[in-house]
Amino acid sequence: MCGRFAVTTDPALLAQKIKAIDEATGTAPDVGAPNYNVAPTSTIATVVTRHAQPAESGVDPTRRVRLMRWGVIPPWAKAGPDGTPEGKGPLLINARADKVTSSPAFRSSAKSKRCLIPMDGYYEWRVNSDGADKKSRKTPFFMYREDGEPLLMAGLWSVWKPKDQKDARPLLSCTIITTDAPGELAEIHDRMPLVVPERDWDRWLNPDAPVDEELLTRAPDVRGIRMREVSTLVNSIRNNGPELLEPVEPQSEQMKLL
Repeated sequence: MCGRFAVTTDPALLAQKIKAIDEATGTAPDVGAPNYNVAPTSTIATVVTRHAQPAESGVDPTRRVRLMRWGVIPPWAKAGPDGTPEGKGPLLINARADKVTSSPAFRSSAKSKRCLIPMDGYYEWRVNSDGADKKSRKTPFFMYREDGEPLLMAGLWSVWKPKDQKDARPLLSCTIITTDAPGELAEIHDRMPLVVPERDWDRWLNPDAPVDEELLTRAPDVRGIRMREVSTLVNSIRNNGPELLEPVEPQSEQMKLL
């Protein structure tokens, strides 16, 4: 799974880098500020491809950087007294690659609302072998690209509005697709976010094309990804700074995936 990640790239710079329209800057407080400990329900930058106008034909869709809530709001979610979704049920922060086209929570989004979720890297926790009970200490690791470029993960997004409030502002939310982790990554955790290589960005994002089943089912390409043990400070979402990414001493040797 993916339950925590880091992102330090400003949305405006990201938009410039990937040739997208920046629709994020200026829309919420702290947009562009580095976040070294992104947690579920946080507002995050995503990349989508949309037409200039809904259902517009004859116009090429364009990439756009938009802010969304991490954790998909399912279409059946009811509104609470304040008009926001009720917090009942699990947080849908992850979607299994093998179930996105069949799950009631995700299959509608899989048809035309696919996104990319940029991050510097993600955290995962390895259960220590020195303790079999549930209280045994877990060791956090950070997975990232060795060339320093952002990772863009496959995601899905949705639009939610209270049914009885037609003028309410729509809430955009997203989930990160996960797949089986290969090789040494599987020694940390058996699941990982689904990395989308640049050559597949347009195909994945295209709202006029069917979902890329081959991308969902093939083994992820993890060449160039490194992992390092990091401090247990990341265990608490109250901690948020560059020190979370620093290798732990004296076990700071980086392990490169072959």
